[in-house]
Amino acid sequence: MSRPPGPRVLSEEDLSALLGAQHFSILATNRRSGHPHLTTMVHSWDPESRVVRFFTTADRVKVKHLRRDPRAAVHVPGEDVWSFAVGEGEAEVSEITTTPGDAVGREVLSILPEPMRPADERAFLEQLVEERRVVIRLKVNRLYGTALDVDG
Repeated sequence: MSRPPGPRVLSEEDLSALLGAQHFSILATNRRSGHPHLTTMVHSWDPESRVVRFFTTADRVKVKHLRRDPRAAVHVPGEDVWSFAVGEGEAEVSEITTTPGDAVGREVLSILPEPMRPADERAFLEQLVEERRVVIRLKVNRLYGTALDVDG
């Protein structure tokens, strides 16, 4: 009787490629109780600096969590249900964008994948100010994940 294949640990290169290939991820922050808070986010990955960037509004609970406890994790699914990458580290939250086209607003714009970029960039940057947007930068110090080479 043969055993089914077990999970295959992904290399650092494969994990980085997976983080870069996907645009949606799950960000995990820590509630005061210690329980995780999970939310789906658009992200961008910079493999050289090992930073995952997200954007959100300043009043979201995840921002409050990160200001209190900067430890966080990001989960990125692979092409199939059997593969994933996780990055753990500490996050910092930017200042709120206050002027259309300021550094924070431009950083938000750079996080968006090409198909999600706005047609009217100026209106988008103005909207970011109205919404009080910030950037979350997660500095990844641990990267791990697996794949399971089975059909299904």
